[in-house]
Amino acid sequence: MFGISPLGWVHTLGSLPAIPLAVYMFARHGRIVPRSRPGAVYFVSMLVGAATVFLVAHQPVSYGIGAATILLLLAGYGIGRISSFGRAGKYLETIFLSLTAFLLMLPTVTEILRRVPDGHPLVTDLNSPLLLGSQASLLVILIVGLTAQIIHLRRQGRLAAFASPAKMPAE
Repeated sequence: MFGISPLGWVHTLGSLPAIPLAVYMFARHGRIVPRSRPGAVYFVSMLVGAATVFLVAHQPVSYGIGAATILLLLAGYGIGRISSFGRAGKYLETIFLSLTAFLLMLPTVTEILRRVPDGHPLVTDLNSPLLLGSQASLLVILIVGLTAQIIHLRRQGRLAAFASPAKMPAE
């Protein structure tokens, strides 16, 4: 079905849970929260999808997307454990993990348009206006989403500063 091999189904079904988990965390927290139960499942699901892409990919760009996803995923989950980054760590964590969601959705949308409906896909050419428009839309969503996330994090930082005022020097 859909011209997917058994290993391709492992790749697809292994990474599939990451999509609703990312949507849930973006809607609930405004970002992917790595130190949460959904965040842990997202990590495993993304790792399965990114690692198996090397076994099922047919396009050279797929290897780059897989490698970038693994690097960003490890960086996004690891940076929160390094205290020397301070507040910048939260920004980097958010950016890295949002980029993993983008790198998940880019091939997902491409593959859906190139395989569905079975036997008569919506897109047969990688230069199709529908495919290029869909990919451009994902890029716009990424840019707008990252901007909103950074603004939200900055506001949280300012609110925290107001909640705990700096100690005034004794006169």
